[in-house]
Amino acid sequence: MALLSLALAGGCAKGGNGVVPPPPTIDITVTSPSSVNPGDIYPTQTVTLTATVSNSTNTAVTWSLSGSGTLTPVTPATTPATATYVAPATAGSEATVTATLVADSSVTGILDVSVVDITTEIAPAALSVGNNLTQQFTVVAVPDDAPQTFTWTCTANGVTCADFHQDSNVSGLAYYTAKDSCSGSCVQISAAAPLDPTGCSPNPKYCTIAKASLVTSRVSGTYAFRFSGYDSSNNATAVVGTFTASNGTVASGGVEYELTSSGRAEQSIAGGLYTPTSSDPNNSNNAGTLTLTLPAGVYPNQYQVVLDGAGDIEMIESDGHGTGSGIARKSNSSLFTGTTDQTFAFGFTGVDSSGKRVGYVGLLPMNGSGTIVGGQMDVNHNGNATDICGAGPCPITNATYTPDVSVSGLWHITLTAGSAAPMIFDSFVASTTASKTNPLTFYAITDPADTTNPAVSGTMVLQDSTQTYNIAAFNGTSVSALTGVNGANTNVSLTLGKTDGNGNFSGQFDQNNAGTILSGVQFPPTTGTNNYTYAASSTNNGRYTFNMLGNPTASSVVAPLPFILYAGGQNRGFLLDQSSSSVMTGTMNPQGQGGGGFANSELPGTYAAVTTHSGNSAVSPIAANLLLTIQTTSGGALTYNVFGTEYPAGPTQPVNGAYTLSLSGAGTISLTTPLAQKYVIYVLDTAGCSSPQNPVCAIQDFLMIDEDTTNPNPSIIFAKE
Repeated sequence: MALLSLALAGGCAKGGNGVVPPPPTIDITVTSPSSVNPGDIYPTQTVTLTATVSNSTNTAVTWSLSGSGTLTPVTPATTPATATYVAPATAGSEATVTATLVADSSVTGILDVSVVDITTEIAPAALSVGNNLTQQFTVVAVPDDAPQTFTWTCTANGVTCADFHQDSNVSGLAYYTAKDSCSGSCVQISAAAPLDPTGCSPNPKYCTIAKASLVTSRVSGTYAFRFSGYDSSNNATAVVGTFTASNGTVASGGVEYELTSSGRAEQSIAGGLYTPTSSDPNNSNNAGTLTLTLPAGVYPNQYQVVLDGAGDIEMIESDGHGTGSGIARKSNSSLFTGTTDQTFAFGFTGVDSSGKRVGYVGLLPMNGSGTIVGGQMDVNHNGNATDICGAGPCPITNATYTPDVSVSGLWHITLTAGSAAPMIFDSFVASTTASKTNPLTFYAITDPADTTNPAVSGTMVLQDSTQTYNIAAFNGTSVSALTGVNGANTNVSLTLGKTDGNGNFSGQFDQNNAGTILSGVQFPPTTGTNNYTYAASSTNNGRYTFNMLGNPTASSVVAPLPFILYAGGQNRGFLLDQSSSSVMTGTMNPQGQGGGGFANSELPGTYAAVTTHSGNSAVSPIAANLLLTIQTTSGGALTYNVFGTEYPAGPTQPVNGAYTLSLSGAGTISLTTPLAQKYVIYVLDTAGCSSPQNPVCAIQDFLMIDEDTTNPNPSIIFAKE
């Protein structure tokens, strides 16, 4: 044994201590610009390569290149060694860079390089532009570090546009004023990178073309709308209704159901008008005022609005008789006939007769014959989740749905849940399509005849019937937005979460709870018990429990709160806090494309932004046109800018600031004007990618919350391109 040990010790003595030293290695990386992916180098780009030698005291290397481009070692030699690679002018080229250790030629490091076309992406890609109104267009070049300089072109039926110009400071920004005479999607706007030799031909491969339709007014058609807020005495108000407009003029015959401190009532809309604003000349196509003619003394009747690319009208009250926010969407009443077996998930929020906050979530399975069979709901009434049937869910009985005899698209729903008196709701079709990604939607409100139950309003969404709603059905990334109260203040949060199909929930969240900020909190905890889980109902009907928020990183760990979620689809549904008087309500939605690989280049565009449901009367609702751009500074660095116009209750104000975005789809917007404010943003959805070679998934919408400790009454702001 002793002889064997001696022999082994002698055979292993390589470094004087019996340990075999690791062999030398060489790792080649792009170190300038540091953000460059060697597989996405644009034509003529210059990059600095660094060869890092490990496990050798001699770090000198020789460089060699196989393939296109030029490679020049930096002299005198640096430590570690560096070289400059210049890509060829032609995309599609590939090259291999090799660094060889001078002290041992058998030791090499290899880096493969690919040269790709510069792709340009314009936003908005398609929308309508009102006669003589101005619309902003933005463009970005990808890869992100490509020069953000462009040559713009605008044609109307093949002829140069009458009024189109590029911004004098930001190359990726241009303005189109609708003064052309053509019909349909006749205006085409393109922007090409100067390094792209093919430019934007009629059938471009790497250059998108925006298409605009010219219209007399962007507000035309039948709309369903919802609004919630507070009157001038700080009492809760909610409105749901429908109106029809033709070229901006609202016709008589509309109707709205309202919940106010004066009671619950049905009101006729006798007319109205949409007027584009002249105070926002750079984006007059997106902003205006909407007035609805109501009986004398009935409010709200005037709204400051901003329109997104799809024509949705996002609005805040501007008549001086209260505050609040809402949305109007084009509707198609024929999408719902009531004769098909369909299930709707819903989320309602409101107040009881004492002004205490209440939330409802649930399912309404409609059997196609006017009866709701097997429905259920959960409630949080000022922190009490058991006051109508004990522990939820509460079975829904004696439930029916019937069409209104005179108002198209209006349906009346009656139901009984637990010990509560029969509930009556009025709901309006609020969709023009019905698909998995854009499901059939209703805006609903408590009927004026129901004077016993809390006054609530909200949304109903058609449940995707192709899903089996078990744990495995929730497997992906989602964004959840929650609003609640904290005494006299508000409590809002955004969560970027991943469900794994096995009941585990992970991600990050931001929260502003009455001015107390939790920023970028990661969950679950790295050590200890994982309480961040989710579970499906044994019936697989779409009812889930989720554990969210809390604070696993605090010195005294705060456990997550239990939430009930009723799913409308995969990673989609309505959320309700089950344990606190904050009564946090909101939605979960799938994040969309991006796959954890978002880039700053995906955000530029024009966005209509508006405050969503206000937690209390102290919230100051805003509507805004936000313009996000990328600009190349004189030193070659990129800056990510925020411009726009904000419409609070008072005079309009300019918006200025900057933004950043992480790979996960979370980021920040820091404003300098109108105030120094910091918002956290969570990307919600994206458009299709531009090409397999350079996937640019333009962001369509995102959510944001104010993270200033001086603001104890924050709200969630929804921004849509």
